[in-house]
Amino acid sequence: MRTKLIWLGIIAVIVVLYQESSSEIRHGAGVIAPTLPQQRRIPNPEPFEWQGYTITPLATFEVEARVLSKERYWLGREAELSPIDLALGWGPMSNEAVLDEIKISQGGRFYHWRADDLPIPKAVIASHSANMHLIPGNEEAMTALKQARKGSLVGFSGFLVSVHASDGWRWKSSLTRKDVGHGACELVWVEHMTVL
Repeated sequence: MRTKLIWLGIIAVIVVLYQESSSEIRHGAGVIAPTLPQQRRIPNPEPFEWQGYTITPLATFEVEARVLSKERYWLGREAELSPIDLALGWGPMSNEAVLDEIKISQGGRFYHWRADDLPIPKAVIASHSANMHLIPGNEEAMTALKQARKGSLVGFSGFLVSVHASDGWRWKSSLTRKDVGHGACELVWVEHMTVL
């Protein structure tokens, strides 16, 4: 009987923590992340080794954005490096009045959206949102990444990177916010992250 109560207590704690981490933060109408992501290409990148992978910084990267969706991954090399993806929005894609008209989801390392009637042009949605594969470079970044939830305003800085394994496996970041489809996601080595 006592063991059963302990397990019920553990399950209750897990449910509460899940609900707290998954509940959406609402801000009301208005842009909450007005600035475009900033990046600067690195002309002579110096690769470094991390957990058996070679990571090459391609550009410095800094963003402040609203979390549109969050997805946790558990399996595969990608999950070893980047356990959590954030779909992020800035400018008009950080405005709750716009987002209320768009259905957003994630899966298979992609971010998807659809709308019955577009509240803003399709090209603006594409250029003001992105799915980002985040590689936490330290425990502080991982802790902040875990704390982020739908609606959170997050800020982070680091590098857009490419990753190589000794057997030839590769994963490379997009270097533009204007692309869509396969290869359009950012792969970010996160050095500093805050949930604002």
